[in-house]
Amino acid sequence: MKKIFKYILLFAGASVLAAACTRNFEEMNRDPFGADEDELSRDGYNIRSALTGLADGIIALDVNTTQFTEALLGGPLAGYLSDANAGFNQNSIGRFNPPNNWTKVLMEDFPSRIYPNLRQLQNVTSDETILAVGNVIKVAGMHRIADTYGPMPYSKVGADGALQVPFDSQETAYKTMISELDAAIEVLTRNRTNNFSANADIIFAGNVEKWCRYANSLKLRLAMRMSYADPLYAQKAAEEVAAHEIGTMESADDIAQLTTFGKDGNPLYVAVNYNRVSAHEDGSACITTGDSHAAADIILYMNGYNDPRRAAYFTKSEWAGFEYVGLRHGIVIPDHATVGHKYSGVKIDQFASPLVLMTPAESAFLKAEAVAVFDWNMGGSAQDFYEDGIRLSFEQWGVNGAESYMTDVTSVPGTYNDPAGTNSYNNALTTLAVAWDEGASPEVKQERIMIQKWIANFPLGNESWADIRRTGYPQILPCLEEANNSGGIVPNEGPRRIKYPQEEYTSNATYLNEAISTYLNGPDEMSTRLWFDCK
Repeated sequence: MKKIFKYILLFAGASVLAAACTRNFEEMNRDPFGADEDELSRDGYNIRSALTGLADGIIALDVNTTQFTEALLGGPLAGYLSDANAGFNQNSIGRFNPPNNWTKVLMEDFPSRIYPNLRQLQNVTSDETILAVGNVIKVAGMHRIADTYGPMPYSKVGADGALQVPFDSQETAYKTMISELDAAIEVLTRNRTNNFSANADIIFAGNVEKWCRYANSLKLRLAMRMSYADPLYAQKAAEEVAAHEIGTMESADDIAQLTTFGKDGNPLYVAVNYNRVSAHEDGSACITTGDSHAAADIILYMNGYNDPRRAAYFTKSEWAGFEYVGLRHGIVIPDHATVGHKYSGVKIDQFASPLVLMTPAESAFLKAEAVAVFDWNMGGSAQDFYEDGIRLSFEQWGVNGAESYMTDVTSVPGTYNDPAGTNSYNNALTTLAVAWDEGASPEVKQERIMIQKWIANFPLGNESWADIRRTGYPQILPCLEEANNSGGIVPNEGPRRIKYPQEEYTSNATYLNEAISTYLNGPDEMSTRLWFDCK
């Protein structure tokens, strides 16, 4: 911990490793700029160092970590990305038998980014507004661990970030996080006009109101996470957000995102392009990606809806007669050089594309679901929130046509026709069009909302995987029987969680075993449902 603290103290950005896929995770270096204390003390750079290190604990700025958490975990399980490296056929999350070094990353690595930097922030400033921002970032990062594993060390973690402490149930962890967000929201609201140095803040450039909107949006996200597990508590929290004087993210410029990268650019760009086929036999350039391609699921839905965001999300395929076509996840992965590279890739610019943490569109869809499904008072109608979510997503991606898209009553997704002729799926995943239907049942309204929220949330796979587990929507393609390597433990529909790292069994065995027997309500397997997953 002292060594990690020393390195992150100097952190002012993020290094992106140029090594091949997943090779050098254990040797990651987080000191890309080597700033000294004098440099860090000018113009808020000491605060920037700590806040940047904290932000690195939401979605990592180094490529190896991002590949594990976003491209190989959340992406496939949400139906956003598909593994395209045939070397992943034996062991991968997408085939339900991942190695420990793939699945340990969120729980073993992210707290070591968050807690030392939070402590460093407390050492370099006493400004209550900046400290509130630090706590918002902590919740934004740590809730992803609870979403993934379930019970976790949280409320009893000390200032030094040591995790060898008793676990919280998932319920306690979420409710503690909401209490922490409440405290931060109070401070941010009271200091809403007291912006701090733009140099210190790589997310909102010191804008306190935007931080408050983000905190409220996170609170609403967690409230909806608990909507089936504890509906009364969830309703109270959600309605507090709706009644708050500043409220949630509501305009395109409220988006929480990272745009400052190391020399190799956006880490997700690097991750999906590992082992890319650079040119065809005739010398022409390959226009798709490498280890990760666009999944069949999301392109199937977007093709069915004639969604104009496709050109912003994906590269065109190299299959004749298929403009956009995704590679099915949960299959025996084909050879990339001859087959796999032909499927649509993920369209990410190396430096211009941001790393998105949370969008205003998500906030709108959260409100739409709260009203339509649970009849909570969110200060507006479900239809208005639903259509706002679509508009905000189109605006985020710089795409026109939202009005005609949201009024389409006929276009629906079809079935998946694999151009390779091996992994087609002949059942329609939904019969719903985009246009709102006020007369539909709450269940149908929920499916419609979750489909559009899922499309808008691309590529935030971990968040969408949590939604799929919580609500059952959208329906995505199942794993093929011959590709399911779980030994019968995980159904073809997909896992409900990730197993605890082996490191927890050696470093924190007593508390881990206590948590499994007391809080998990099942064995430490990928098939065990978490507390919020109870619809």
